[in-house]
Amino acid sequence: MRLVEWNKPVVNGQANRAAYQHPFTGVLENVFGNDLFQKEHASFVPAVNISESEAGYKLELSAPGFKKADFKIAVEKRTLVVSGKHSEEREGKEQKFSRKEFNYGSFQRVFKLPEHANEEAIAATYENGILTLEVPKKEPAKNESREITVS
Repeated sequence: MRLVEWNKPVVNGQANRAAYQHPFTGVLENVFGNDLFQKEHASFVPAVNISESEAGYKLELSAPGFKKADFKIAVEKRTLVVSGKHSEEREGKEQKFSRKEFNYGSFQRVFKLPEHANEEAIAATYENGILTLEVPKKEPAKNESREITVS
């Protein structure tokens, strides 16, 4: 079984843009530019790379500009939830921009873990803007046979 991202259809009472992406969204953004959409509706969804080896899974999320304390990682019912939140620096608040493309705010990525993932041994590191999660696989259960005597 492979580790795949699971997109919740609703997050905090609002439709999850990652789950429902309209096919014309990119066209509108290219024609009208990102200024068509208000800043408060902009969302940051970090790109993720998922790889699998014999030992386990490796998830790499591209999240530059965060601090380690900005991340929250939780596992519940074989679901891995990675979220983060950071805010815009307030220095130069009065500065007038002709274009501003940096996104600030929060994100959440949700992944369904396979049965053989070892939830208790997940490790996370953050270095050079990349959050790396190591999800080891459990040792396969040994099917030892033994003889049972009748007493």
